[in-house]
Amino acid sequence: MSNILAGLFEHHSNYKKLESDLEDSGFQNSDYIIYLNNETDNTQYLASVAVKDMEQLDTARSIFTQNTVIKTYLFENMSIDQANYETIKKYIDARNRAEIHNSPDIKIKTSSDGMNSEVKF
Repeated sequence: MSNILAGLFEHHSNYKKLESDLEDSGFQNSDYIIYLNNETDNTQYLASVAVKDMEQLDTARSIFTQNTVIKTYLFENMSIDQANYETIKKYIDARNRAEIHNSPDIKIKTSSDGMNSEVKF
């Protein structure tokens, strides 16, 4: 079974160029899905590519990067037939909720050696 590399793309990137780049690098039309929102032309879009080995994974990641991907997700043991929009979106949402985000710098105040002349009552 193959793995699925999914990517969320900037709204200014061209999905036609992504399709062309994938096909030029050896992926078949049946190896990828691009999920578009039909309501407007300037929205972000999602793409999924079936990868069978590390070489294909590296190629797909490189193509995603060239086409201004925001974030990529690798789903193991999933076929392209299982990669419908609702399933991919559900898995991405679950991963994002589970991800630990960076917290702001925290200053930890340690205890002092006791009272000194600066303490006022």
